[in-house]
Amino acid sequence: MTVIVLEPNESSNAENDTAVDGELDVPRRNAFGLDFRDFEKESLRNAIVQECYRKNHIYQTCEFANKKKEEYGKLDKAEMSIWECCELLKNYVDESDPDLDEPQIDHLLQTAEAIRRDHPHEYWLQLTALIHDLGKVLLHPAFGEETQWCVVGDTFPLGCAFDNNIVHHQFFKENPDSRNPAFNTKLGIYSENIGLDNITMSWGHDEYMYLVAKGNNTTLPPAGLFIIRFHSFYAMHRHGAYTFLMNDEDKEMLKWLQVFNKYDLYSKSKYFPEKLKW
Repeated sequence: MTVIVLEPNESSNAENDTAVDGELDVPRRNAFGLDFRDFEKESLRNAIVQECYRKNHIYQTCEFANKKKEEYGKLDKAEMSIWECCELLKNYVDESDPDLDEPQIDHLLQTAEAIRRDHPHEYWLQLTALIHDLGKVLLHPAFGEETQWCVVGDTFPLGCAFDNNIVHHQFFKENPDSRNPAFNTKLGIYSENIGLDNITMSWGHDEYMYLVAKGNNTTLPPAGLFIIRFHSFYAMHRHGAYTFLMNDEDKEMLKWLQVFNKYDLYSKSKYFPEKLKW
């Protein structure tokens, strides 16, 4: 597959407080008036976010992730269409997201629409944007009503040392895997350039939606599946961590993930206040 990567052409737009990155108007502030992915600024929202990550980093172990993958990989929870699944997310807010506290269905539509506008002929990318977070239905009672820390948040490899670029890295000190010598070297249980397909990632909506797509014989291209599976792997696609685990195919797919990530992150918007005057 030929991968075409858009070259960013950044300029500023002072009037609407955005920066132009290629075709995408990138807002300078999130829905709370803060920098995007600012996990350190003290706020009520970030207190919720931090608690979600604290639990995530304590309980996400290699054993836990493999058990969840085996459990949910059976795909025996429900049968429904893509849109029916989208509608199940209308009452759920991602507690790991410092940038938005709107229902997840809003985020799916905003991301897909932003990509449709700038990439009108990349239909697979538009569809990938619409479905990339559908794995968050794990929060729904029909899917086990999993807790937020088990479903959302940045993902990371398990079975090797936790990289300092992972958000709220400090909480890993209470993770049992941190005390396992086999997991505490750079490569851990893996070999260099083994390929991300052979890595156990922390469990969550990314991995679940990837299993759903694969298990239902999707015709999405490999880049679409890569985006679904690793879009929350910010330590890798934003900070360049864990590249020693990637093979050549991963590096090629990463180009599309980095295109996608701009829309996943910067399309998050609140267009109205919670209550309007009428």
